[in-house]
Amino acid sequence: MSHTLHRQGMAENLTNDYIVFAMSAKGINEKGSAVKLRRFLQMAMEHSPINFGDMKTGNRFTHSLEEIMDGIQDVSIVHAVFTDLDPVVALLRELKEDDLGVSVVVTGLVEPVAESCQRAGLQPHTVEYSLGIWGQTGLLPEPWVLEISTMCGHGQVAFDLVRRLVRQVERGRMTAAEAVMELARPCVCGVFNTERARLLIERMCAQPATGESRGG
Repeated sequence: MSHTLHRQGMAENLTNDYIVFAMSAKGINEKGSAVKLRRFLQMAMEHSPINFGDMKTGNRFTHSLEEIMDGIQDVSIVHAVFTDLDPVVALLRELKEDDLGVSVVVTGLVEPVAESCQRAGLQPHTVEYSLGIWGQTGLLPEPWVLEISTMCGHGQVAFDLVRRLVRQVERGRMTAAEAVMELARPCVCGVFNTERARLLIERMCAQPATGESRGG
């Protein structure tokens, strides 16, 4: 199970959303893996991810790269977010060459991710699918809120924070680019895609609003 698996949206706005992350397996290759995970982040940084972080320390909007590097532990999960497939392919090729000996996971739409593996000369070990949300789905927030909030797989981007910041953008009190910086901060792992969020907010603010659609 991956905390990045349940991002919601349409194919058209998920094609700019890829997360590559690395982790060790507890009790298998955990001991001494911190140096390998630091190497992973160094390699990812060469491809200019729009967000990155380590679940043990924080993300690029709350900590410097040096702080994140210093905080990486054997039990860390280190993430990098990209908006294009080409840097993902390039990173996978380099990871294949380096053969760090830790698990590498790519999250995104199935077909582009499969393409990235093929172009990098890799055969995926496992493919996980999200089966959606079951239960009392009537209690869920509006779909446009979920498109943004589910970009933090641990639910740290609050629904009301999304609504409030979108209203601020609509009223001209901040730009969408400023709003996404605030939305990205609570996502400790650094998997929040700020570029996708910016586009979603701009699209939402370009549509006529009703009290219900914007949360009043």
